[in-house]
Amino acid sequence: MSMTPEQATWFADVAGRIVTNVEQVLLGKTFVIRLAVTAMLSEGHLLLEDVPGTGKTSLARAMAQSVQGSTNRIQFTPDLLPGDITGISVYDQKTQEFDFHRGPIFSNIVLADEINRASPKTQSALLEAMEESAVTVDGVNHRLAAPFMVIATQNPVEQAGTYRLPEAQLDRFLMKASIGYPDHAATVKILETSAAPSSSVPLASVVPAATITEMATLARSVHVDPVIADYVARLVDATRSASEVRLGVSVRGAMGLMRASRVFAALSGRHYVTPDDVKALAVPILAHRLVLDAEAEFDGVSATSVIAQLLVETPPPADRAAS
Repeated sequence: MSMTPEQATWFADVAGRIVTNVEQVLLGKTFVIRLAVTAMLSEGHLLLEDVPGTGKTSLARAMAQSVQGSTNRIQFTPDLLPGDITGISVYDQKTQEFDFHRGPIFSNIVLADEINRASPKTQSALLEAMEESAVTVDGVNHRLAAPFMVIATQNPVEQAGTYRLPEAQLDRFLMKASIGYPDHAATVKILETSAAPSSSVPLASVVPAATITEMATLARSVHVDPVIADYVARLVDATRSASEVRLGVSVRGAMGLMRASRVFAALSGRHYVTPDDVKALAVPILAHRLVLDAEAEFDGVSATSVIAQLLVETPPPADRAAS
C-alpha cells in the first residue's frame, strides 16, 4: 500500500520539527541537516568529513538529542580496541559463567568521533553493526537497538596518525556530507551567542525513538515510478563505465539511493519520488563509493565532479512519477 498525501504531510511536519530543532545548534545549514535526517529515516549511517571547527560533532550531538533515545559517543583513538566498541565477555566467579558487558555501540544513535584515528581492525568492528544491526562476540549474536544509526566524523586534514577507511566500510555509510563554513549572516549570529560553549546549549527532544522507527517503515511505501528506478540504474551504470573511475557504485549504493529518495520525497510532503529527489542525493550517496583511476586523481579529478558530470550526461525521465 502506497503512502497517502495525508501521511506525507504528517511525515514532512515531524521531520521538519527535527530539522528546526537541530538548526538551533547549526545555523544556516538547512540542507546538510535535511541530509542527516534523511539518512536517519532511511535507516542508514552518515559520515561527516570536514575541516576542524565546522560543527561536525555539534550536528551529530544535536541529532542524538532531538530523538528521545539512547545515545553514546565514542572517541576513536589509535589504542581503541574492538571490544571497546562492541563490549566484552567477563567471567563471573560467583556464577562461573561469562557475562556479556555491552559496549557503547548498543545505542540508538552512536557518534563515532574522528573515526579515521582508529586502526583498521577497530574500524572493522563497526562493519557488522552497521550492516546487520547486530554484533557477534564470542560466537554469540547480539541485536542492537532500533532505530540504530552511526554518525561518524573525520577530518580531511591532519592526516598524521590516521588510517584511511577501507572501501568496504565506506560503502556501509549511506551518505557522506560536508558542512562547510557558515555564511556571513550565520557567522554573525554564532558570534552573538558565543559567550557559552556550544556543548552547553540545551536541546530538547522532538520525537521518541519509536516514531523514528514508524517513519522509517512508512517511508518504504512512498511511490517510485519504474522510470525513476531506471534513472537510478542508468546513473549507477554510468559510474561503472566512466573513464576516470576504477571502481563504480555498488548495488548497495544503488539501493541506498532509492531508499533515501523515498525519504527525501516524504520530507518535502510528497508521496512519490521525482527525478529531482534523485539528483539532490546523488553526490552525497554515490561520490564516496567511487574509486578513481590513479591518473585521474593526479589530474585533480574528484569523485564529486564525476557524479556532477554524470548527472548532466544522463538524461532524467519525464516527470510522471506522481502518476
